[in-house]
Amino acid sequence: MRKPRFKKFIPKYNFAKRSKLLRIKNHPFIVPVVTLLVLLALTGVGYILLGSQTINPGNDSHVVIVSYDDKKQTVPTTANTVGELLDRLHIKLHDGDIVEPVSSTQIVEDNYRINVYRAKPVTIDDGDHKTFAFSAATTSRSIAAQAGIKVYPEDILTVKIPDSILHTANIGEELVIDRATPVIINLYGTPVGVRTHTGTVGDLLKEKQIKVANGDTIQPNVSTKIEADMSIVISRKGTKIATVIEPIAPSTQIIEDPTLSFGTTAIRQDGQNGKKVVTYEIKIVNGKEVSRRKIQEAVAENPVPEIIARGKAIYIPADKSAEMSAAGISPGDYPYVNFIVSHESGWCPTKLQGQVGYCPGYAPDYIPDSLGYGLGQATPGSKMAAFGSDWRTNAVTQLKWATSYANGKGGWEAAYNFWESHGWW
Repeated sequence: MRKPRFKKFIPKYNFAKRSKLLRIKNHPFIVPVVTLLVLLALTGVGYILLGSQTINPGNDSHVVIVSYDDKKQTVPTTANTVGELLDRLHIKLHDGDIVEPVSSTQIVEDNYRINVYRAKPVTIDDGDHKTFAFSAATTSRSIAAQAGIKVYPEDILTVKIPDSILHTANIGEELVIDRATPVIINLYGTPVGVRTHTGTVGDLLKEKQIKVANGDTIQPNVSTKIEADMSIVISRKGTKIATVIEPIAPSTQIIEDPTLSFGTTAIRQDGQNGKKVVTYEIKIVNGKEVSRRKIQEAVAENPVPEIIARGKAIYIPADKSAEMSAAGISPGDYPYVNFIVSHESGWCPTKLQGQVGYCPGYAPDYIPDSLGYGLGQATPGSKMAAFGSDWRTNAVTQLKWATSYANGKGGWEAAYNFWESHGWW
């Protein structure tokens, strides 16, 4: 049987409709509009699936401001430490250069500031000996330390800028060291090394606050001129004397530095213990000590203060400020909160203790009671449930708990000070 033949249907081509579609397709705004609609749809789906939970996925990238070689560079980075970032930027440190904060410092917040100070030439005039070095140190003692030259607390160090290179033959700054004279004081049988710029034995005893009582003998006499390595003997007959050498802790000087980030510190000069000589008069009964009386305390060596630069630059992103505001935190406490949360979790509300890298976009299925969790690393994390059922993901709820915890330490500033001295809170 012959198969029936069907007439093939050929639709009319609508050129006007095709032309209209091409105009829409080629419109300059069609791509961004469609992209925006897709993103809004995905966001809505995610919001529904997550049950209206607040999650800040974040990442392990931070914006860092690096100042070096008379320029400032702002870069996003995933580097963990200052040194790692400098390596990535190919910023090399040479002998005498200083980076603040030190290379091992972790980068945990945005707009973090790093300063590289380049070494400059300095001539060190140490009496009959001159040394040429490069240093970026800001104190005279730190310059000497960088050059490997030992100085004592009583030495006088002065930094000078030559009026003319032709007259001095020095390039750059000149560090002049005026050495103190070393002397041995034998105080009631205990030899103590001291250094001084005084002229006579009597002046030296006054400087070191050594009191000479009636019946004490001094050799040589108080009018004797001080000479290097001379020995001065102070003795007392008929009384048992005990002398103890004790350390004197150095003081700390703080310099506020607006070029360093808040909470960052840099040591500009290392502190050094001094020492004091404490003398006791001992009472003996039947061959046994029954009491002792402190008769004097003399400073044998002055302590060298530690000098610390403390960062003052504060930058807190708007989203973090909004979360702190929603949690009822006072704006005056924002720097302390930002510092603690940045160091504890990197502002990741879903971070478990010990977890590094990218901030998870969801809460873990199981949160062990033995591990810290969330922005402030609450341990156990479940203690935050008292501030909201969404404690696993909501940054504002977690900040409300953190504020309650900080108040237990005396407030956010007190909590920050505790963190600074302990490395945790």
